[in-house]
Amino acid sequence: MDEKQKELPARDRDNSDLGAVLMVQGTASDVGKSVIVTALCRIFAQDGHHPAPFKSQNMALNSYVTPDGREIGRAQGIQAEACGIAATTDMNPVLIKPTGDMHSQIVVHGRPYQHLSASSYRENFLPQAKPLVMEALGRLRAKHGVIVMEGAGSPAEINLKQRDIVNMNLAGWADAPVILVGDIDRGGVFAFLVGTLELLEPQERARIKGFIINKFRGDLSLLQPGLDWLEERTGIPVLGVLPFLTDLEIEAEDSVVLDSYATGSEKAAGKELDIAVIRYPRISNFTDFDPLAAETDVSLRYVSKLSELGHPDAVILPGTKDTIGDLEYLRMQELEEGVLDLLEGETHVQLIGICGGYQMLGEQLHDPEAVESGEPRSAMGLGLLPLSTTFLPGKKTVRVQGQTIAGQPVPLNPSDRPMSIEGYEIHSGSTRQLQDIRPLFTLQAAAPEPEAAAAAPHPEGAARSDGRVFGTYLHGLFHNDAWRRAWLDGLRESKGLEPLGVTYSSSSRKAEAFDRLAERVRSHLRMDLIYEIAGIRPKPNEAE
Repeated sequence: MDEKQKELPARDRDNSDLGAVLMVQGTASDVGKSVIVTALCRIFAQDGHHPAPFKSQNMALNSYVTPDGREIGRAQGIQAEACGIAATTDMNPVLIKPTGDMHSQIVVHGRPYQHLSASSYRENFLPQAKPLVMEALGRLRAKHGVIVMEGAGSPAEINLKQRDIVNMNLAGWADAPVILVGDIDRGGVFAFLVGTLELLEPQERARIKGFIINKFRGDLSLLQPGLDWLEERTGIPVLGVLPFLTDLEIEAEDSVVLDSYATGSEKAAGKELDIAVIRYPRISNFTDFDPLAAETDVSLRYVSKLSELGHPDAVILPGTKDTIGDLEYLRMQELEEGVLDLLEGETHVQLIGICGGYQMLGEQLHDPEAVESGEPRSAMGLGLLPLSTTFLPGKKTVRVQGQTIAGQPVPLNPSDRPMSIEGYEIHSGSTRQLQDIRPLFTLQAAAPEPEAAAAAPHPEGAARSDGRVFGTYLHGLFHNDAWRRAWLDGLRESKGLEPLGVTYSSSSRKAEAFDRLAERVRSHLRMDLIYEIAGIRPKPNEAE
């Protein structure tokens, strides 16, 4: 694709009074920055300070659709939810979605901007990105009392510092105090913290106002001599030591979290339903399946090769940033053959495709303009639904709502009464039917953009007549409590098990998870010092 730069979109700046800023950076990737920012967002919200999150540049395949139909990093969407506010693209103005080892789709203010190589992004995009980033931050500061900013990776990456827009350069532009987070679980936390300081310029080092040590296991008294040494050596206070927090139930952005899930072919003890999600290399929006993992009767597994597949009750093909490439992976690992054998040999097994997985279920896939890869290509799908998908420039990103179609075969215990349904779509492909097939839902945009006319309800998804193979573009499907349990209870009944009915509310569970995270983090941090560092005056009724 031509990498000639397009002009970055400009937006009007609000010159109102600006709120405080506090930045969380880390000594490396995956030290827990996103979770800590989420916790601080919730704490500041609980304390009445009207916070908002901000990450100028995020790299992630697991994205989030804002209420106005724009795409941002999922972490910032979740952090906005922790703040109790609607997410906007100002919270993540630049999103990088890798499409290969050296190329990425660049999303600017929630819309696809261009496919760029790593070098072109660095040499051509970053030099013009400062105004874009600072205008977004300015608008947030005009509307919120405190902005909790998140860095990326490490601020001490010498080769990246000159054109940095997400770590210390940004902290300087915003005049933001910085809290530096280190991960003790990976070992060498004192070397990471002190080494990071040593690699910073004096003016950057002066911005570090406190340390947080994360993911600690063990007796804190044994760590105390190290904490004392760190404070004496650097003159910077340790703001707290966070324990290794498990069972957070906070949606993750990085697919590394999937490593904690079972992969083997045996379902967990005591679980009556076994559901296998195919984990291909470019899996995206895997948080679609978090509500299934929370069900007491479900063993949720992520599998990447045939030997792990076993005999599940359902197989899910999730979303992907490279549908044809991941379909090739499916075939290389012999998972296509394994899944088709399951459908033929087990009378109750179901196969579900979500977004890219839905596209795979069809007969044809065409990418004539190399939208998802570096070259034009086509492929035959699994051939289980009479569909053809063509990838074209542009992307559909929209929040939708609607209802199931009464009497349709999914769930397997169809209801005569339609169920309400909501979620979001985010895809480049356009899918057409090659012959008539039953849709799953009737949907329409939940909140169309002001300049757009309200779209009429339209059929969406497709299901085989027996209901055992179906697909949809609808992300968030399993967050619909009534539909999720109806589908699971259909699986149960097909195995001769009694239905359970709705077991929990996913929205209430999420709110409780935010509060639980805030309580645990608050109890281990010196929040008085954090308020002082951020320049926020605590309110009289705030928890100590």
